[in-house]
Amino acid sequence: MSLVHSLSHLVETDRSSLSHGVDWALTTLRDRALDDQISSIVVKGERVLDLGCGKGDLLARLKKEHRIHESGIEIEGIAVSEAIARGLSVTHGDLEDSLTSMGDRSWDLIILNQVITVIRDPVAILQESLRAGRRVAVTFPNFAGFRTRSQLALRGRLPVTTSLPYQWYDTSNIRLVTVKDFRALCDQMEIKILKEAFVGRTKGGGFRPISAWPNLRASSAMFMISK
Repeated sequence: MSLVHSLSHLVETDRSSLSHGVDWALTTLRDRALDDQISSIVVKGERVLDLGCGKGDLLARLKKEHRIHESGIEIEGIAVSEAIARGLSVTHGDLEDSLTSMGDRSWDLIILNQVITVIRDPVAILQESLRAGRRVAVTFPNFAGFRTRSQLALRGRLPVTTSLPYQWYDTSNIRLVTVKDFRALCDQMEIKILKEAFVGRTKGGGFRPISAWPNLRASSAMFMISK
């Protein structure tokens, strides 16, 4: 089967996934917020697996900057076809099911970028990622950030922000987490936190690093973890 035919097949067979899938216009800015921090922990030539890689924006950057041996798994068929068209090694599949078939320490780094809030069992995917990878980078929107708190406190409504860009009735997030919650989970699971990084929004619409009081001030968080 030719590459063109394969891409066309993915687009046609998975077009229906967009009905429950991702609004890329809403999530692109959020998903790229911590790319600099993720890139800073990557070592040249590493084997990197990006779970929920979307169209491959992060993988393409890491391949260019660090010459990684990249692989990605994505459930949205059209996103997979775009990543493949960019020359990236990306496959279509369920993240949790794909991980269980991988051997121990198959990867130097596994990336879970904005993933743990949208899956059935975040504990299981952390466990499997830590088994299959030497290190795991996890990012998530911080539900305790002050913009979120202010919308709840002042308006009495669930927040809609850059990090949480959907209304309550159409959000893909089925879990909510804060910086303190994730640290507590790592302690409970005896997971080592190797590095933390946090960002908050700027007045111009970009992101800036946050160092002090991240549970209050950060809109998104990144943790590099290992067993």
